Amino acid sequence: MGTTVSIELADDRPDDELGRLIAGVCDWLHEVDARFSTYKADSEVSRFGRGELRLEDASADLRHVLEVCADLWRDTDGYFDAYASGSLDPSGYVKGWSVEVASRRLAEAGSHDHYINAGGDIRMRGHHPEGGPWRVGIRHPWEADKVSWVLALTDGAVATSGTYERGDHIINPRTGQAAKGLRSVTVVGPDLAVADAYATAALAMGEAGIAWLAKRAADGYDSAVVTDDGRAFSSANLPAAV
Repeated sequence: MGTTVSIELADDRPDDELGRLIAGVCDWLHEVDARFSTYKADSEVSRFGRGELRLEDASADLRHVLEVCADLWRDTDGYFDAYASGSLDPSGYVKGWSVEVASRRLAEAGSHDHYINAGGDIRMRGHHPEGGPWRVGIRHPWEADKVSWVLALTDGAVATSGTYERGDHIINPRTGQAAKGLRSVTVVGPDLAVADAYATAALAMGEAGIAWLAKRAADGYDSAVVTDDGRAFSSANLPAAV
């Protein structure tokens, strides 16, 4: 998926059993990359985007992703758009979804204390190896060695979308131009796939995304935002560490 993934298991289990759990996560993420990579011409999503694969012949995973992306397009008034770049690219949902699925599979296998970080999209459950919640630093959007917020969670997801690493890679689908107004958007909630999509949509909206995100708090999705001119906003229930 063009990023680094780190996996930390804090369960008290033999090393070989922990190794098998991690290997299972890695196998799943490689499967997702092979199916959904927009950089691989033979991936399922690339073949579907070129019209070489019919929807009825697509995998259950691809059909699920396309259906949810359509729902998110409606829920975000078109700002989450898998076709914003002109061709099919559901990456704004897929990365978070793949990690959410991996976390759920670990939990079903009995791993109740774990942390998966895929390029800043993070899903954690249970407790840190030293006890207490997992702590997540949200990078300062101008000073890479500093953080804007530190979050503390025992069960939840954190997704951050910003322009400070990859530049203007988020498109405002209304204008067809690079999104402007927000430098960094972090969304915290129960489902990483949704949090990831909301962060992408809000960044595409620009400053209007601040008010839109505030309404998502009623559904359990809190947020922290930094604007292009350096102003910071956060929702009342953001799980900031003391």
